[in-house]
This record gives sequence, C-alpha cells and structure tokens, in this order.
Amino acid sequence: MFGLLNVAKPTGPTSHDVVARVRRALPRRTRVGHTGTLDPFAAGVLVLCIGPATRLAEYVGGQPKQYLAEVTFGAISTTDDSQGELTPTAAPPPREAALRDALGRFVGEIQQVPPAYSAIKVQGQRAYKLARQEQEVTLAARTVRIDAVELLGYEAGRARLRIDCGGGTYIRALARDLGLALGCGGYCSALTRSAVGPFTLDDALPADAVSPETIAEHLLPARLAVADWPAVTLDDPAIADIRMGRAVEAPEPAPPPGPVVLLDGAGTLVALARRSPYTNRLEPQKVFPLDQP
Repeated sequence: MFGLLNVAKPTGPTSHDVVARVRRALPRRTRVGHTGTLDPFAAGVLVLCIGPATRLAEYVGGQPKQYLAEVTFGAISTTDDSQGELTPTAAPPPREAALRDALGRFVGEIQQVPPAYSAIKVQGQRAYKLARQEQEVTLAARTVRIDAVELLGYEAGRARLRIDCGGGTYIRALARDLGLALGCGGYCSALTRSAVGPFTLDDALPADAVSPETIAEHLLPARLAVADWPAVTLDDPAIADIRMGRAVEAPEPAPPPGPVVLLDGAGTLVALARRSPYTNRLEPQKVFPLDQP
C-alpha cells in the first residue's frame, strides 16, 4: 500500500485513534501516519500517509488549511476550547462591528502563543502533560500565517468563522486572542477542518466506514502531497539512474531551480528531486518504490 487517505474524523476520538483504526484494516506492518493532529473535540479532514508515503507527511502538513470554527465570547477556558474549565467574564459580548474590526487585525503573519494544552514539547515533555499536572507552562510565541477570516454569522455571543491559514496555526489560540483583543474573553466552542491543500471534507472517507475495501477505493496518489511542485516526466533510462541515486539531466523544457517531482510515463511518482540553480541536473532527494498505484 502506498498513497494518501483523506479521512473525515468525527468529534470524540483522537487522531491516533483514527490512525489505529486504519492500521487495523491494512495488511500487517503497513506504516500509517497522520499529517496534522486534530484535537478530540474537533472534526474534519485528517490526511493519512500509507506505506512509503509516510515520508511525505511533512509536505502535506505544510499545505494551506481551512477551518470552520465557532467562537463563544464571555468566558475563558483553561484549554482555549469547550473541553476545559470555563470561567465567565464580566464584560458583555462584543458588537458585530467591533468583532469585524478585530478580525481584520489577525489577518497576515502574526505572533501566536500556542495553547498550554498542546503537543509542543517543553524540556522533553508534551506541554499538555505538564498542564494536566498543574505545572506552569510557558510557550514562546511563534509566527503563523492567517490568509483570511470570514464572519459567517454572529448571534448570542457566538461567532461562526471560516479561516484560511498556514500550517502550525492554532485555531483555539486565535479564539482566545480574539476574546482578549475584544476585552470579553473567548474560546473555541466548535471546530471543523474543512480542507488541507487539495483534500476536502466533501471527498473524505468517513472514519466509521473504514475497511480494506473502502481504503482501496479512496487511496489517492502520493503525488498529491506535492501537487504544487513542478513536475518532470522521465524516460526509463533516467528513471533507472534516479532509482540508483544518481543525478540526471533535466529534459527540456527544464524546470526552474528548486524542488521538482519526478514522474514516469504513466504519471506515477518516482522521486522528489532538486534542480541546482547552477546546472541542469536533477538530484534525487527521496526515491519511492516501483509497486505503487
């Protein structure tokens, strides 16, 4: 098995629970990994890498993401979501005009402090484990990218948002910071990841429908992990050299310098490579097996 599986995670189970379910449906010793954790209370797109495609997880995880989120104002949460201990605030929920103004301040590259209850490591331990032990967790701010935030609806102190963002963005932290900016507190009360790059919720396999047959039907080409990279089709002698780890001359028209996808005549992923800015040579970086869909 070699490819990508777009699974619709429901609320409740962890991402690792979904991975375990898929792993049980596959032949023994088949590697399975996810490309970006969803919290148990969150639902939506969870892209899994199957077999040798686990080597592509970083590329899928780095693709743009879209979320549908509900933010509730008037309280703060220890976990920045509805699963934590809630503390009401005295300030009233914001007016819609103030909310729209505040949303605009979070678009672009911003500094964001991840939630204390997160999987980030602090001195070798997961932050959420320290937080559960009631130890103080101090996480450094990091730069994240939010491309767009659209207000879909607002009533009774609850805002429905569509958020387009880059990898590493915590929507829980965005809800928390939005509440702080408005002076009334806020937390993420519902969250669905609707897309990861080209993988959408509409096309996802429901987690409760996972079986050997449905996995085979929904398994996607590994090439989609790097769908935005320029692609080069090689002939058989060049593919043989690439599989031996040797650089080859790029066919015309040559791709621009940088990362390149190498394909065979059938459009199957052969390798990830890099073209040097100084030569027309393609240097293989990751080479994949012959027996793939």
